[in-house]
Amino acid sequence: MSSEPTYRAKTGAAPDRAALAKVVARQRAELDRLRDEAAASAVVERATGALMALTGRGAEAAHEELLRRAKAAGRTPAEEAWLTLGALVPPPGQACDGPATASATAAQGAAPAEGNATGHEAAVTPATAARGVALAQEATPSQEATPAQEPAAVRESAVDAGGEAGGSVGTAAVQALFDALPGMTLLLSPLRSATGAVEDFRIDAATPQAVDPAGRRGRELVGLRILECRPTVAGEPLWQGWLHTLDTGEPYTSEPYVRLESVGGGQEPATYSVRAARLDGRLVVTWRRQDASDRQEQLLADLQRLGHLGWATWNLVTGEATWSAQVYALCDRDPGRGPLRLEELADLAVPEDGPALARAVREIRAEGKQFDVPFRIRTAAGDKHLRAVAEAEPDAAGRPVQVHGFVQDLTAQRSAELALLESEQAMVAQHGILQAERMIAGRLQHALLPLPRRPLRLAGLRVDLAYLPAQSGIHVGGDWFSAIELPDGDALFVVGDVAGHGMDAVATMAQLRFTAKGMLFTGSSLTGALTRLNTLLLHSRDTRGTATLVLARYDPERRRLAWAQAGHLPPLLLRGGEARFLDRPRGVLLGATDTPVYEEAECLLEPGDRLLLYTDGLVERPGESIELGLERLARATAAHRSDAPGSLGPLLAALLEGERRDDVCVLDVRVPTEPA
Repeated sequence: MSSEPTYRAKTGAAPDRAALAKVVARQRAELDRLRDEAAASAVVERATGALMALTGRGAEAAHEELLRRAKAAGRTPAEEAWLTLGALVPPPGQACDGPATASATAAQGAAPAEGNATGHEAAVTPATAARGVALAQEATPSQEATPAQEPAAVRESAVDAGGEAGGSVGTAAVQALFDALPGMTLLLSPLRSATGAVEDFRIDAATPQAVDPAGRRGRELVGLRILECRPTVAGEPLWQGWLHTLDTGEPYTSEPYVRLESVGGGQEPATYSVRAARLDGRLVVTWRRQDASDRQEQLLADLQRLGHLGWATWNLVTGEATWSAQVYALCDRDPGRGPLRLEELADLAVPEDGPALARAVREIRAEGKQFDVPFRIRTAAGDKHLRAVAEAEPDAAGRPVQVHGFVQDLTAQRSAELALLESEQAMVAQHGILQAERMIAGRLQHALLPLPRRPLRLAGLRVDLAYLPAQSGIHVGGDWFSAIELPDGDALFVVGDVAGHGMDAVATMAQLRFTAKGMLFTGSSLTGALTRLNTLLLHSRDTRGTATLVLARYDPERRRLAWAQAGHLPPLLLRGGEARFLDRPRGVLLGATDTPVYEEAECLLEPGDRLLLYTDGLVERPGESIELGLERLARATAAHRSDAPGSLGPLLAALLEGERRDDVCVLDVRVPTEPA
């Protein structure tokens, strides 16, 4: 009776054949892995026995000698074992005993290796084949070549014909050894062009587990060319790794990669890595499938590397300690000296940090108290900042018996923290300096530029003044104004803006303000005053930078306003409810050139006119063109036409919503509708 009806009777559903197939496939894969491990163990035991016979040592000493050789050569014990056994294989025709007999016996009756008739196989002896076996471990079908177009019998005939020169027996021995190997391995010979460049690789031997996409295995792959079967491999890192190994002799190991495999009618992801090693001008390429434990070890290694940490374990009962390789590197300790005991851990720290770490160790040993302690160690490169974290594992009575923990390198983080702290301290100090400078500059500016408490009466005009410092930043600006009556009865209006902020800007502002007033008091013309002020900025040691300026002189008898400007925005005239800007005469900003040109313009004012002179802080906004700011000023001025004293305030409130990033200076000149 089949199992399926029974399954339905118990569960009421048909079995999932795909799931069962996957389970079977996993069991088979695990069985294959165990067989591979058993085969590798058997090889190591045979090589140990051979060393016992050759050296006269005991079993333990011979085994340690094998491990020492493997470590010195950078090989696995199984690889070193194959090399040892291969060295015992005599040339063809020479009798031998011991481990070599198995290789010779396996070679008897083996089919000749496949390949072209170049004679390369003639140089391969059984000893050479054994050394190739020593570098072979596992391979994957994803990297195997596809079969050539001609039948295998044709290829074998060609090899046999070429092997009569004396090399066919050696080639057969190589393949015979590959037949006995576990895992998936290829022996590749480079095929070179006339210039010596590697154009392709030929498969000279393959293990039975090696399979191509067409399903051919082992000996059926011999003689195939890699690029004939998989042309794209020439552009992959794998190909470059093979060439590098062939040129330098340095073993190549690829990064792990994932591929899908057909298992029980479905597909499962599998992780592989590829290894290549040079052997007498050839390559032994192996593919190794990583099981779950391999992947976990790789993930743990990646975690330690990326996190700059390593793990450690201390057995408080036996006194044994275990460190990962990363801990030795972090603690600048030679792995040959072994790990430190837990109570010796504080010896690593500098004298200032040792007591805290020693106290934490005593508490975890006595009370099982977890600790997290930063400490520093001295290295040739300077101090290194480390962090030790550990917890205790108690026994049934609650006594600590084992301590697990990790050591982490915090040097980069600590350096960044110290740099940030120094930067913050410097910023605080600089902020204090700037605050003091602002306070002094503000007081100086107020002393040099006092604001009247009520509107001024000059030459029959009413003048409102406003000065609003910036709200962002801590520097005082260089905006300034003058509104005075000259000896001849005319009124002088000046609005200026010095580039920059702080004490230098205030000093320049004061020099320009008083110099301009002095020149105009003594009869200088507007353009002449601008020319002399430009020379002052260019050649005075006490003033630097540039400035903009507008000068206006009002004649009350003719109601004539003459004005000139140096890179400044034009005055705004409000007449009959319409606002317009006066046409600017020529004039470059002060301090820009030693050959400036300044011109004068005039405007006749009428009763009821309103004239605004201002600095750019009234109209400029970040990320906005100055034209939009001027349009906004014209609309707001036309909308706020009140003639009452103090009417400048509502206009400024409408224009200066939000934070002010620059100083604002405004002269609001009104022409009375009736003679004063």
